[in-house]
Amino acid sequence: MTAVETGYAPPTPPGSTGRRRLRWLVAAAVAWAVLLAGLTWWSVRTDAPTVKEQRSLDQAGPVVDRAIGELTAAVGAAGVPALLPDRLERGCRITPMDDGATLERGVEVAIGDDDVRGVLRGIADRLPPGWRAGVSTLDGEPLLRADAGEFVTVEGRAGGPDRVLLTAGTGCRPTGSGYRAPSADATTESAALASALGRWGGATGPVQVLAAPCPGGGTARTARSEAVVPADRSLAAAFGGGTAPVVDTADAYARPGDPAVLAQRAGERVRVAVTTPCPA
Repeated sequence: MTAVETGYAPPTPPGSTGRRRLRWLVAAAVAWAVLLAGLTWWSVRTDAPTVKEQRSLDQAGPVVDRAIGELTAAVGAAGVPALLPDRLERGCRITPMDDGATLERGVEVAIGDDDVRGVLRGIADRLPPGWRAGVSTLDGEPLLRADAGEFVTVEGRAGGPDRVLLTAGTGCRPTGSGYRAPSADATTESAALASALGRWGGATGPVQVLAAPCPGGGTARTARSEAVVPADRSLAAAFGGGTAPVVDTADAYARPGDPAVLAQRAGERVRVAVTTPCPA
C-alpha cells in the first residue's frame, strides 16, 4: 500500500484533466449552438425586418403583386405584355430549424424586334426611381435588375424568340399565413379569349385569370387558356382585324389593344393570353 503524505491531494490519473477539458468544450459548443438557434428563432418572429427572411410570404406577396403591376405599366408601347401564373415553391431552408417558401411572379412581353437590350433599357427607365433599375450583361446577355423594396428583387431578360421575361421574386421566406393571389373580374378578357379559342373548337382546359394592382389605381388582368390548333391553321385568323400586330408568324401572334392578345404555338397546342395591362 502506498502511503499518502498528509496535506497533499491524491495524484491525478494521467489524461483525466484533458478528458474533463474536452467534455467542457463539447458542452459549451452545444450550449452555444442551442443559444444561437434560439436567438435566430426569436429574432425572425419578433424583430423589425432587416433581412428578407424576416418578412413572411403574406407580407411580401403584396409587394410582388405591386411590382408586377409596375412592370406591365413600364412595358408601355415596347411590346405586348401578359401576366404569367405565379410560382410558389416550398422546402427552402431559412435556418437549420425552419423551412420556408419562395414566390415568383412574371410578365411575358412579345416584342417586335430582337433588340432585347433596348427594350429592357426602356422598361428600366420607366420604373420608379427608387427601384434603382439598370441593365447590365450576364453571360453575354442583357439583364435588367431592380429592387422593388422589402427585399423583393426584379429581373428582366430574353425569354425566347421575340420575347422578354420580367419577374419579381421574394427569395426564401417564412410562409406565415401563405400567399393569396389577387383576384379580379376579367369578363372582357375572358370573352375575347373564348371568342378566339372558339374558332379552333374551344378551349381544351380551364381559363385562368391573373391580376395585379396598377400603380395609378385599377388592375391589370390576364385570361389564359389553350386550344388544339393544326399546324396549317393561321394564328392571326382567330383574332380578326384591329390594331396591327407586333408579332405575326406561324408560331406566334401578338397584338396590342384593349384588350391585348398574345398567342404562342407549342406543338399541336396554342396558348393564348388576353390582357388589359396597367396604363403607361
